[in-house]
Amino acid sequence: MTGFTLTLKSAPALRLDVRGVTPNAFASLSAAEVERLPLAHGNAFVPLAEFFTVAPRRDDTLLLQGDLSRCDFVGWQMNGGTLIAEGSVGDYAGGAMSAGTLTVKGHAADLAACEMAGGTLDIAGHVGDFAAGTLPGSMDGMRGGSLLVRGNAGARFGDRMRRGTALIFGDAGEFLASRMVAGTIAIAGRAGAHVGYGMRRGSVVFAGPAPGLAPTFVPAGAGAPVFWQLLARDLARHGGAFGSLAARGFERHLGDVAAAGKGELIVVR
Repeated sequence: MTGFTLTLKSAPALRLDVRGVTPNAFASLSAAEVERLPLAHGNAFVPLAEFFTVAPRRDDTLLLQGDLSRCDFVGWQMNGGTLIAEGSVGDYAGGAMSAGTLTVKGHAADLAACEMAGGTLDIAGHVGDFAAGTLPGSMDGMRGGSLLVRGNAGARFGDRMRRGTALIFGDAGEFLASRMVAGTIAIAGRAGAHVGYGMRRGSVVFAGPAPGLAPTFVPAGAGAPVFWQLLARDLARHGGAFGSLAARGFERHLGDVAAAGKGELIVVR
């Protein structure tokens, strides 16, 4: 397997759909074949070489260079390998990916990790709205894997999330974990209003400031020390504000009882 470095020549005039630009898809292709791959640009399909220069690499990594903020679907349905985007990316980054590692060294726009099922998506900057959420019209959000957001997150983070682990090292917008079904979200910064709206199950850990809790979340009647130690140690490997969780106390609140939910908001002291 041979990797490639794709360098953006200039910002595309319209949104550029880069679905299909993944390590496994390129594994058996030559540089000339990669250059001929069609990318959707507006309502037309244009060869990849119109936008990127293509250079083979000595390793298996697929490296995207340049400001990719007008490039959508980076890492879409990625099923293995290593993909690195050295600039900011557009919408749907890591959407529906099932394996591999996608690293974004800038920001990601809306719907990052939507319906993600496996692998790791590591974003150095901020993400927009509906990260780890659902595709429009779908019922299930993130379904597995790990999402790391080193900056802040927009609104509706983890909407309808069903499985997996998502960490926010900064702040989050309103409706964090709305309609969450299962999985784990941890946040080091502040959360906006309406945390856990319609939450059914799952866990949200607040390692930083305590959030404003809705009256539809009630204090848990019993502790869960064994569960907490297991969860805290799993989150601690990511460092930052999560590194010391196992040594800290916590309070559990259950809900959203207005939706007959059994989720938990864990406020770390």
